[in-house]
Amino acid sequence: MPSHQRIDVSKVGDVTVVRFNDRKILDETGIQQVGAELFSLVEQDNRKSILLNFDGVEFLSSAALGKLITLDRKVKSHKGRLKMSNIRREIYDVFLVTKLNKVFDIRDDQAEAIAAF
Repeated sequence: MPSHQRIDVSKVGDVTVVRFNDRKILDETGIQQVGAELFSLVEQDNRKSILLNFDGVEFLSSAALGKLITLDRKVKSHKGRLKMSNIRREIYDVFLVTKLNKVFDIRDDQAEAIAAF
């Protein structure tokens, strides 16, 4: 299993749970690293059920949202499913405004998201 700098990866049953190590996902370098680490879960590790747990993430830039959209496409093209949980209100508002709450399956907490797979 590759080592990750920006994310923490664990398994709950068949679900790969990803937590973010950074509270603020803002700078271009960090976003590129997060994207590469997330994409490798799908492309190299062939993970099919991925849950992004945003617990502890305080800010997400629009460039980071772009990476999430790309990740969603990659997961779907590999016949997998992507869900998100524990998104704080300020970040969720951005998902609402951009209508990404319709694109992503967003659950209140990790247990609910895992049960939804």
